[in-house]
Amino acid sequence: MAAGTRRVTLGFHGGQVLALRVTDDQLKALNKALGGEGWHEIESDEGLVRVDLGRVVYVSAEGDDLRVGFG
Repeated sequence: MAAGTRRVTLGFHGGQVLALRVTDDQLKALNKALGGEGWHEIESDEGLVRVDLGRVVYVSAEGDDLRVGFG
């Protein structure tokens, strides 16, 4: 997968959580699909993932201003 990826966490009904690293385009496509029904495919560093949109309760994405170290 190309550079410019970010960590995304998806939460599902029942408490399951899925952490992926995706491109901004994949994140935009997921956000656009949210609220819909059926399955959505996400290409991630971990491989192709299919998500049941009706089971997603939250999506959390890391920000652009990542810091390493203290302070």
